[in-house]
Order: sequence, then structure tokens, then C-alpha cells
Amino acid sequence: MAKSPFRTFFMAGFECSTHRAQSGRRLDLVASTGHERWAFDDYARLQSVGIGVAREGLRWHLLEPKPGALDFASLAPIVRAARAHGVQLVFDLCHYGWPDWLDIWQPDFVACFAHLAREFVRWHRTQSDEPLWVTPINEISFFSWAAGHQGLFYPFALGRGGELKQQLVRAAIAAMDAVWTEDANARILHTDPVINVVAHPARPQDRERAEAYRLAQFEAMDMLAGRVRPELGGAPRYVDVVGLNYYHDNQWYYGLGRKIPRDDAAYRPLRELLHEWAGRYARPMLLAETGIEGSLRPAWLRWVSAEIAWARAEGLEIHGICLYPIVNHPGWTNDRHCHNGLWDYPDASGGRPIHAPLAKELRRQVRLQEGRAGWDATGRTVPSPEGRR
Repeated sequence: MAKSPFRTFFMAGFECSTHRAQSGRRLDLVASTGHERWAFDDYARLQSVGIGVAREGLRWHLLEPKPGALDFASLAPIVRAARAHGVQLVFDLCHYGWPDWLDIWQPDFVACFAHLAREFVRWHRTQSDEPLWVTPINEISFFSWAAGHQGLFYPFALGRGGELKQQLVRAAIAAMDAVWTEDANARILHTDPVINVVAHPARPQDRERAEAYRLAQFEAMDMLAGRVRPELGGAPRYVDVVGLNYYHDNQWYYGLGRKIPRDDAAYRPLRELLHEWAGRYARPMLLAETGIEGSLRPAWLRWVSAEIAWARAEGLEIHGICLYPIVNHPGWTNDRHCHNGLWDYPDASGGRPIHAPLAKELRRQVRLQEGRAGWDATGRTVPSPEGRR
């Protein structure tokens, strides 16, 4: 296994969505979770549980409220807090949201995004001497589906997912070029959901369409790599580390809106899905998001960690698991209290109650994964990667 470029195997993701909901209200999860105010305490908490890496997001609408008027003041406290506690950061340059004055469908979007990326690198250099990690655009596939095909959030387009996906790829490539112009050593983490979609046994007529839908998960990465739509400017160098996001509902029956139960024969083990991505791109990987709500949190982490341990034992280069989100947050559409983090909302003094069962399981998994050993779901040890070689 190659040496990891990340400080710890387990990572934290602070929910940072800033898109507009169908109501027209702009979300700002960095503020509504209290992370904006309590970043210093939040990073102390990460350090206390053995997490030394975090995913954060730029809130572009705050950084550039008017064209060309970039001000990174809203990001500075977060960067300082992470530096104070020795936490390595990975920055999402665009996590679904952008300024109101900018039209995502126009060529100016690409140029403005590249400008943001360039200026961010210059600013970051004044704040930190840490090696820079960026995710240009979070979840291009999901983003283009939700905002361009289903109309779930701004710009609420219908049937234009393919068009939006290509525009986001153009923007990501322009941003990477801008980043590398300023910092040739900057690293890139792309993120997208890893999914499995199959036809229900009672609907064999759906098989071809289900498989086409499943294969569409690779389109954005293929565009970035220059394998398809070469006119977008993709090339192999634009695919650095592949971050895959996996939740309990990432496998479903085509056309039915029903997830595949984990005990169903159609359910593919996570490690098998990861093997497919590794075989396709031959790049280092990261489980960039995973989590679940409620009392299932410890069991989910145990199961996911076991799958990752097996995948590493089988030779896959996987450099971490990111708990996403690390703190509970209000739901995108209705502000409901989502109990899916390790910590809850902050109290008046910044204290966050911890979900003790998940904390206990995390401590166990930190010992196991950092030691390059793993456990299967029954608690039996599985070989370390070195032991399989």
C-alpha cells in the first residue's frame, strides 16, 4: 500500500451546502450547524477522537457577493482553527452553490469559477503552508441530476442534466488549471456517488435501461479523464484521487424507487463496487462520504469499515473513510433535525453532545484501520493488506 497523503485514515466532513432550495431560500449549512461560530471547538473535538483530516467548503456566495469582489474573511476562522489543532483540510471549491449574479449555463460561469480557484490558492498561501487539497466541484453526477434533470434545487432545470454535467466538467477543468498555475503541487480529490442500479426480477424488460443508468455514474469522471467528450478538454492528469460517496440508499431497483435490501442477492458488496472503480481508473481512492441516521450509526460504520478493510486487504489503494456529516444538521428541504453526525447542534457555549455509541465504534475502528487490520461484520479479524501480499 502506498504511503497515504492524508494525516489520518478517518476523516470528518462538515456539511457545507449553499444551494437554493425550491422555496428560493439559500442554504448555508456552515452557519446553521454552528460550525461557522464554533470552528475552533469543533476542530478540538476532531483531535480528541483521532481525526486529523476534514472536508470543508467555500461559500462562494459570501466570498464574491459582487463580480470580482472576492473576500475570504468568512473562511479565515475555519482555516485558523484547523491549523491550530493540526487538522489537514480538503476544500470543496463549489458545494452546489454560487453567487446570485452568475448564470451557471453561460460561459462566464467557467471563467468566474477559474478566477475563484486562482484567487483562493493565492489567499490560502498567505494563511497556511500545508499542502493544498481541493475538490473543484462536489458530486458532479448528483449535482447535474438534482439541479439539471430533476429540478430539486437551483437552477431547477428539467431534462438538462447532461448539459449541466458538461458545463460542470468544463468548470472543474478550468479550476484545476487555475489551481496548478498557482501551485503545481496542489492535489485534487473528485467526489461522486458510487451506485448500483438493477432491474427488479419481476421487470426483466428494465435490464438494459437499468444498466445504462448504472453506467452513467462514470460519465463525469470519464469526461474529466478525456475518455468521452474530448472537446471539453479532459485528460488523464485531471483525475488524481477518486472520492466515492456511499450511503444506505445507493443501491436501488430501476424505476421503482425502492432500495435493494442488503440481504438481497442483487445487493453488491461495497468492496465489489470499489473494485469496479479501481479497475476503471487505477487511481488512489477515498470513501469521501458515508453515514446514516439514528441508532444505526455504529452498525453502519462497523459494516462500512469492514468492507473497506477487505478491499484494502485485496490490494485496493484506499486512503480513508470520511464520516459525513460529522455534526448533525437541518434537512435541506424542511429543516428537520437530521441525527446523522457524531456530534449534535451546539449549545449556547459551543458544547456539542456526542453520540456515544458511534464514538465508541469510531475509537475501535481508528485502532483497527490505522493499524491496517480490519474486522468483518461478525467481529472476526480479516488480514491486513501486508498479510495478503
